[in-house]
Amino acid sequence: MVLGLSDTLSLTQTIGIIGTLVLTLYFSKRHIQALSSDTETRVLNDLDEKFHRMTEIIMADPSVTKVVSGIEAHDYPKSYGVSAKEMAFSFYILWMCAHAFAMRQRKVLDDNEWAGWLQWMRNCFQKGTIVKTWKQVEPNGRFNPAFQNFINGEIVRA
Repeated sequence: MVLGLSDTLSLTQTIGIIGTLVLTLYFSKRHIQALSSDTETRVLNDLDEKFHRMTEIIMADPSVTKVVSGIEAHDYPKSYGVSAKEMAFSFYILWMCAHAFAMRQRKVLDDNEWAGWLQWMRNCFQKGTIVKTWKQVEPNGRFNPAFQNFINGEIVRA
């Protein structure tokens, strides 16, 4: 069977249209995945801003801490070995670390940015008092289990 010029052109045109559709679907799928990741990141950033504001309120007035912890501000030294303001600030730092960890898991932070965060976290836990707070609150499961495993495995033991 011999194809004429018009049949060959028609077949070539059909193959070109199908190829264009396949490429369009491929790039559309990638674009939708990127939008999904951007939306997740925006939601996490929005939650982080809300937590940041809550922590500012608690540090300004430690008496409101009982709303989220059930412990009166004047009981913190007995319960946790730190003042209410130190506890609020420790939670803020821990939440910031958890947020950085989540952004790394979502591949928002590149290797250089993550290396900086990792070193900063290690310094906080080695040189600061945040490890004392971590050991008190970590068993309560207030953070993502993957983050808890990361802190216990990579930061606290290091």
